[in-house]
Amino acid sequence: MELKMEIAQTLALSQRMIQSAEILQMSSQELETYLKETAVENPVIDIEEQRSGDSRETDLQRKLEWLADSDEQNRVYYSQEYSGDDEDKQDLWNVTDHKGEDLATYLESQLMAVSLDRPARETAEYIIDMLDGRGYLNESLADIAMALDVPEALVEKMLKLVQGFDPAGVAARDLRECLLIQMNREKIDDPIAREIISDYLPQLGKNQLPQIAKKMKITVEDVRQALVRIQKLNPKPGNSFSSRENLKYITPDVTVVRLKDYFEILLNDYMYPRFAINGYYRRLLESGDAQAKEYIGSKIRQAEWIKQCVAQRGTTLMNVSRCIVDKQEDFFLNGQGHLRPLKLADVADVIGVHESTVSRAVKDKYLQCSWGVFPMNYFFVAALGQRGREDCASSDEAKHLIRELIAGEDPHKPYSDRILGEMLTERGVRISRRTVAKYREAMGIKDTVGRKVYD
Repeated sequence: MELKMEIAQTLALSQRMIQSAEILQMSSQELETYLKETAVENPVIDIEEQRSGDSRETDLQRKLEWLADSDEQNRVYYSQEYSGDDEDKQDLWNVTDHKGEDLATYLESQLMAVSLDRPARETAEYIIDMLDGRGYLNESLADIAMALDVPEALVEKMLKLVQGFDPAGVAARDLRECLLIQMNREKIDDPIAREIISDYLPQLGKNQLPQIAKKMKITVEDVRQALVRIQKLNPKPGNSFSSRENLKYITPDVTVVRLKDYFEILLNDYMYPRFAINGYYRRLLESGDAQAKEYIGSKIRQAEWIKQCVAQRGTTLMNVSRCIVDKQEDFFLNGQGHLRPLKLADVADVIGVHESTVSRAVKDKYLQCSWGVFPMNYFFVAALGQRGREDCASSDEAKHLIRELIAGEDPHKPYSDRILGEMLTERGVRISRRTVAKYREAMGIKDTVGRKVYD
């Protein structure tokens, strides 16, 4: 056996460095949970419970109100954020805790007015409970009958009962049944519309009006008029009701306020609790025995390091936010469609950190500005074709241009993806037809056939 000695460089991360990186990439909710769990494990940490009058929250609100009052452009926007209506019980971001009535509750209130025996009522309640968010029933009648040990005829009868409740179309098993229920409820006498719903919904979804007209042996105008009636129906009757689960509202980590000549950036650090080191344990550290001192000392050092990591997280987040605002000023001035190409490395170079630090800083973080609330990684976009000058177009600009071109097209002769690509090239954005199609589909815009309007 031959023994050799070699010199090699390795990168070893200490436990503290790992902990610092983990805290940096935590969302506000994760950081709040982490701090509370750490306080349970570490007896020297005292968590200051958040209250509605938390000084940091109050200071932030006062500063936002002052900023709003100091600039006319922000006055309307921020007056909406702080209505001051006690009846609404609104929090700092104008989000109410009221969940609203869900579809099941609404249907069950109608069921209470119907006299039924126990098996029938339980069957109807089961059907209501099985409805999805759209208001559709995805379970088969046979499966429901087996689950409840009742005749399938009873299940079918109760299904018809529930389908007679409001909103019209609820408890349908597919789109076809949903639309037909609404036509029956509203007593719409349109044989062409009924036949299209029954037999040609896939073709209708693809806007293939001439093909439908040919198969039904009617004119395209007849199909178009039927389409107008069908579009007045509600394909998802359950969508107007609240979800059964509590909605998780996004609370921004950073707020950007537009003033006359500059942008003010505010860190919303009130969302996670403050913590302090208990004075009793500090005194015990001075007078306790050696073993107690060693234990308490380690816990105090852990608490101080976590406090330092949280502070560093805030500093890094502010630096990244400030750089984003500087680099994407066009967006903050003009809104969507004006993002410039930006990479993590660009921000890392400006603030003097590693690219991975920027990645952790924006992970699961949100930024609020006058245009809405956005994930912070939304502001990092790839560059596309060269414009012939120093800067390049971004995917956001390409989508904005595609939307503008389609909005200005002749609806009777819509542009194909190839033509859209050629028009973008003329504007300095060189992308392929497939990329045009990908962006168009991502924006929910139909293809040429789907956009075409027939006379």
